[in-house]
Amino acid sequence: MTLYQPFLDHALARLGERLNLLSYPIPAGFESKAATVRGEEVLTTSHAFCSARLRQIRAAHVQGGKALQVLNFVIFPHLHYDLPFFGADLVTLPGGHLIALDMQPLFRDDPDYQARYTAPILPVFEAHRVHLEWGGDFPEEARPYFSPAFLWTRPSDTEVVRTRVFAAFCDYLEAYLDFVAQAEPVSEPDRLRAIEAAQLRYLRYRAEKDPARGMFRRFYGAEWTEEYIHGFLFDLERRRAAAGH
Repeated sequence: MTLYQPFLDHALARLGERLNLLSYPIPAGFESKAATVRGEEVLTTSHAFCSARLRQIRAAHVQGGKALQVLNFVIFPHLHYDLPFFGADLVTLPGGHLIALDMQPLFRDDPDYQARYTAPILPVFEAHRVHLEWGGDFPEEARPYFSPAFLWTRPSDTEVVRTRVFAAFCDYLEAYLDFVAQAEPVSEPDRLRAIEAAQLRYLRYRAEKDPARGMFRRFYGAEWTEEYIHGFLFDLERRRAAAGH
């Protein structure tokens, strides 16, 4: 079993238990993609679901042997909810592990929003950061897209990933599902426009700055990579255009 398979298995199990999950379309050619790199097979598999309050729940799982393991797991709410995004980037490269967990806010500078969606998870953040040392600097331009409960760490020990990081992942996901269970739809037109603008701003940033772009291009080529990023990983603009918005 690969390093991040238990994370994916747990997430899909809990989502299935707590939500009425429906399948979400994965464009042809993206369900699974393999390449051979330096004699090692690199396999990328995609998983996608949705629910009444969540527009897209999706995972990209890259399995390339001990030196390359990646799980990018993101949840995007429907546009008539002001829920934050759930984001987990779990990366193992030859140089070590890079772990990022957060509930990324739509409105980081709104005190009411932070009181509803960040304050309740700060105790979870504090409990785990005792065991997971801060990972150091990350790009200044990325800061507006992360909450004060952003868990960013670079553990050197794989056992820490299997235990401490897994526990943090489980707790963050459970807290997020609690938010989803309590979410009420937004009806005010100004707020709906603000939610859409915030989601699009986040998706455009993530698509433009996707750190996996270089890796995917080396493995699968530029054309496949750009279509994967814009047509599946961050597909809101494409879907809204197709629907005539």
